[in-house]
Amino acid sequence: MVNDPYQNRRYVIGGFMLLVVAIYVARMFVLQILDTSYRDQADSNAFYKEITYPPRGVIKDRNGKAIAFNKDAYDILITVRDAKGIDTASFCNALDIDRATFEERMKKIRQIPGYSPYTPQTFMSQLSDEEFAPFQEKLFRFNGISVRKRTLRNYSYPCGALLLGDLGEISGEQLKRKQKENDTYYQPGDFIGLGGLERTYETYLRGQKGVKIWLRDAHGRKKGRFEDGAKDVPFIAGSDITTTIDIDLQAYGEQLMANKVGSIVAIEPKTGEILAMVSAPTYDPSLLVGRKRSKEFLKLVKNPYKPLFDRTVQATYPPGSTFKTANTLVLMQEGFVNANKCYSCTHGFHAGRLTVGCHHNGALDLITAIKLSCNAYFCYGFKDMVDHPKYKGAANGFETWKKHLVSMGFGYRLGTDAPSEKRGYIPNAGVYNKIYGERHWKATTIISDAIGQGEILTTPIQLANLAAVIANKGYYYTPHLIKSIAGATIDTAFTNKHVSTINPKHFGPVIDGMEQVVQHGTAYWIRNDELGMCGKTGTAENPHGKDHALFISFAPKNDPKIAICVVVENAGFGATWAAPIAALMTEKYLNGQIETPKRQYWETWLKEANLLPSLAPVIPSTAKTHK
Repeated sequence: MVNDPYQNRRYVIGGFMLLVVAIYVARMFVLQILDTSYRDQADSNAFYKEITYPPRGVIKDRNGKAIAFNKDAYDILITVRDAKGIDTASFCNALDIDRATFEERMKKIRQIPGYSPYTPQTFMSQLSDEEFAPFQEKLFRFNGISVRKRTLRNYSYPCGALLLGDLGEISGEQLKRKQKENDTYYQPGDFIGLGGLERTYETYLRGQKGVKIWLRDAHGRKKGRFEDGAKDVPFIAGSDITTTIDIDLQAYGEQLMANKVGSIVAIEPKTGEILAMVSAPTYDPSLLVGRKRSKEFLKLVKNPYKPLFDRTVQATYPPGSTFKTANTLVLMQEGFVNANKCYSCTHGFHAGRLTVGCHHNGALDLITAIKLSCNAYFCYGFKDMVDHPKYKGAANGFETWKKHLVSMGFGYRLGTDAPSEKRGYIPNAGVYNKIYGERHWKATTIISDAIGQGEILTTPIQLANLAAVIANKGYYYTPHLIKSIAGATIDTAFTNKHVSTINPKHFGPVIDGMEQVVQHGTAYWIRNDELGMCGKTGTAENPHGKDHALFISFAPKNDPKIAICVVVENAGFGATWAAPIAALMTEKYLNGQIETPKRQYWETWLKEANLLPSLAPVIPSTAKTHK
């Protein structure tokens, strides 16, 4: 047999051809089956998909009153090919914009992926009825201009701005983040919840978009509905949510906090439901709606009193004497004080050269110490515990003290559904080891912690939660704003009970002491026997100006229905300003009205008082002597 040198070459060429065919088939499979981009591009050339936007879910208060709902809004669309020759000056005048704005918007439109001059493009969005009405009268003059109906937020009350949040156009960064989260809902120009409940419950409130499919000709012009609309997808309206807020109480709190800097947080102790969440100064939520949003938002950003800063969950303060209640509970749990335990106060706590001043003189038992807010009592108790030999070092004693505080909701975020909650701060022993050296510090080194100063920082919502823990004799539910969601269930994080490490039997003396604060103690002047109110005053040191006034309370004593924290910055004594605000809020919630002339006077006085830091406060003579 003759060896043919071309025989092997024929096999090589044949194999090469088979390889080419295989690669070609594989590539065709990828392009036509796996990779949908070309098919999507072909579809976009053949079809125009018109988005239909769902109405956003309504936000209601705990009594079913609509707080945030919808009103009609309009997007102005332009089909560039049909709009050639439009009277630009008249068009801009009708929309109250200048020529530069027109040119900038047209430039952005032409940069949109998939742009076609034959199909409608969004020129301007979210015009209100009032803004659209004058333009509608002139609409017939402008070829290529059409209108798409949408909705804007509307508000029943000029309050609750920060807890509600607002809507704004999604940013490029937010869009990228959503895409990374595989959330394909949003496109450039869409609106998204930017704060408060609108942000937290965005996925429920937004609903689902619908689509109308139109046929396109070779130039991209709409030529009728695809299959007479059979393939259209209807929108699904957003889910309504019911909040825990009592909107009338919220509005009342904002009136009392007018011209003041601070906050009010009111909680239903048995459930953790937030009844009111006031951050002051505040603003009307309707300011951040529609075309005026950008201008008004900039004004709020520049406001020196920072109305966009939610002081209820983001501001941190030394809790001052309100913290003595928590310290007491720890000392009782660890066996260092009880209702009959007495310490002697000689105008303060004394340890060597160290003195923590106090305005009392003589022996005090626990209830009296709470009633009169004696610094010495709680400092001596703190020293006895932290330095006790059974802990084998101050670091271990302090860590035990901190553990109990954490169980009452301090030191970490509570996990509320109000966005951007801060954690507060309870230092650990390692912090002091680093500052002073291991085993080179003891209770007297950090004695200010005993009375809510030193390194201790808390948020108003944590202090309101402390009042709820005491009212419940040892447990709490995570404070939350959501009561129900239509068609869904709320997060179990808000229905799980948190039990503190404090034995319920220890709460009785603390509650009795807080009752005495209001009956005969540091807040005696707000006494109202009908309410059965228990409270604790506090004055937080402020290195930047006048001290902050604090007050925590709950009522009624035997069946608590409201727990509250009030902070008034740069106002001085807690009893002077924070306590009467808490008393009025409590009476308003429990009774629905302020009944006696005396408390009606407080109401008028507090609403009219101006305590903004740049202005001198006007304190009536009836309040000057109270601390």
